[in-house]
Amino acid sequence: MQLEGFELRRITMPLVAPFRTSFGVQTGRDVLLVRAVTTDAEGWGECGALADPVYSPEYVDGAEDVMRRFLIPALAGAPRLDASRVATILAPFKGHRMAKCALELALLDAELRAEGRPLARELGAVRDRVPCGVSVGIMDSVPQLLDAVGGYLDQGYVRIKLKIEPGWDVEPVRAVRERFGDDVALQVDANTAYTLADARQLAKLDPFDLLLIEQPLDEEDVLGHAELAQLVRTPICLDESITSAATAAAAIRLGACRVVNIKPGRVGGYLEARRIHDVAAAAGVAVWCGGMLETGVGRAANVALAALPGFTMPGDTSGSDRYYASDITEPFVLDDGHLPVPTGPGLGVETRPDQLKSVTTKTEWVSC
Repeated sequence: MQLEGFELRRITMPLVAPFRTSFGVQTGRDVLLVRAVTTDAEGWGECGALADPVYSPEYVDGAEDVMRRFLIPALAGAPRLDASRVATILAPFKGHRMAKCALELALLDAELRAEGRPLARELGAVRDRVPCGVSVGIMDSVPQLLDAVGGYLDQGYVRIKLKIEPGWDVEPVRAVRERFGDDVALQVDANTAYTLADARQLAKLDPFDLLLIEQPLDEEDVLGHAELAQLVRTPICLDESITSAATAAAAIRLGACRVVNIKPGRVGGYLEARRIHDVAAAAGVAVWCGGMLETGVGRAANVALAALPGFTMPGDTSGSDRYYASDITEPFVLDDGHLPVPTGPGLGVETRPDQLKSVTTKTEWVSC
């Protein structure tokens, strides 16, 4: 595969409604897309970084800068390049996993399109559709939350995830359980908002039969999560703490989690995400696919990943209309609580030129 260059494209995607978590409120996404151009095909990747470094150390401007100054020149200078070698070539540059993931995915998409192979099959998918959960942000009131949850259940989502923070945890969970019953698959996500001193408060969630508590403590506090796991009955799931197959193996060995959320951008790419899936499967630990409010480009890749055999829990692979009134690919539409796994070459989806143009704020070509 002879690489000609990368197009770095910034787009602005307004959300259909504000999305509030413990680290802030989003009303739209400033997205960095990557288009890899080779002599044989073109491919797309999406960077999951947010505008500000609040979920992770990465942010969109930084991702664009590190790609332009370091990562793309390293790929251009490699004597032999294919998607499977991207991680090795870029390993000398510490961190910047979301930027690396976008470049790897763009090259993987181009490579697979040239060979006529779907990403899902390449990763090892065993299903042709995946069950979908939805992430519900922190609301201004419990009645507003109940209206939102009711709407998502009416749409067919098979799992509800509630964002929580100190002061917004037990009462909203209790209200959802009382309104919708014990049959609703329900979990919560703290995005590192608590400390181990809050163990008693988090244990108050135990009676509600939650699937899991996601990332309650700081991302670096793996030992704290292991201790917390002994103090609460609800399974602990790690998100921000899992940055590689190695960190996943260590966390599992320490007893810090019984479930792992796999976000490809957070771990450096879809090939590393598959390795984490394999590590967790070998240990008997459940995994599910997290999301970063992706457009259709990243959503297509996430759905392909979520079709692997170890993804036994519904992920945050919601339909396009959960976040966007109009997507840059053909929209993913929920069907009986599931999304179809794309079957075309590469990502299996095509960008919509007119829609893409309408949301583009900047493009830059970087030759290789």
